[in-house]
Amino acid sequence: MIVFQIAFGLAVFAITREVYMQDAQVARVTPKLMSKPWQGMGDAGGANNQFEVVPLVPEQLMSDDPLEIARQADEYFGAKQYAMAAQLYQKLLGLGGGDVNTYNSLGLTLQYLGRSGEALQVLNEGIALEPGFQRIWLTTGFVNMQVGDLVQARAALNKAIELGPDNDVGQSAAKMLAGLPPG
Repeated sequence: MIVFQIAFGLAVFAITREVYMQDAQVARVTPKLMSKPWQGMGDAGGANNQFEVVPLVPEQLMSDDPLEIARQADEYFGAKQYAMAAQLYQKLLGLGGGDVNTYNSLGLTLQYLGRSGEALQVLNEGIALEPGFQRIWLTTGFVNMQVGDLVQARAALNKAIELGPDNDVGQSAAKMLAGLPPG
């Protein structure tokens, strides 16, 4: 059973990471060569890649502009620097510049940091703000699966499917739901 849970957890992580990474934007790049500056953008890490991610330094985090904070947070999330991303998402919420997507992003980030209880609390706050936001239900289902609360996971995933069964989020929720053990 433990082996199944580990394998299942890794499969769920791979599915959800793919969904969220499609939305993550690495917004700050520096061209290595100026000819055709956007060539190779889609080939991250490939031999033809002419761009490199430029890490942010602490003084760049001083901005109070919600759009800049959100951009930086998404950049850190995309670079798997979850601690920095979490700080920025929290700052964004503290400034009142966060929407339900920010709650979703912070919840997922906290989960990746191993802070599942906080993740669920943040996700539930986001659901209370906008219960029709499909992605937050997917994330809530994922986090509940990770903590072993399959009843809540099923409920959240079913809600995500109900809100849009034919789009990418609904289909991801259906795959996760289908992968849950019967019960």
